[in-house]
Amino acid sequence: MHLAQVIGRVVATRKHEALEGVKLLLIQPVDHEGSPKSEPIVAVDPLQAGEGDTVAYITGREAALALDETFTPVDAGIVGIVDSVNHEEG
Repeated sequence: MHLAQVIGRVVATRKHEALEGVKLLLIQPVDHEGSPKSEPIVAVDPLQAGEGDTVAYITGREAALALDETFTPVDAGIVGIVDSVNHEEG
């Protein structure tokens, strides 16, 4: 599971039938301090996150598990909206 900040919405005029009615968001992967750590990606959002929210997301085959239809072709899926991050160096 990874952290990201929602930076926008994605509008697609055509998409896979299993994605009809599913919101797509542009998310910026971040580290535990909130600093960007790679390029933004598109993720499916079954949780109704909003711009500026910090979210937890998964990638790969497991990303489809965020949706009701688990055989949907997606690369990233939001699985949680994060209230706060506590990180201790150890």
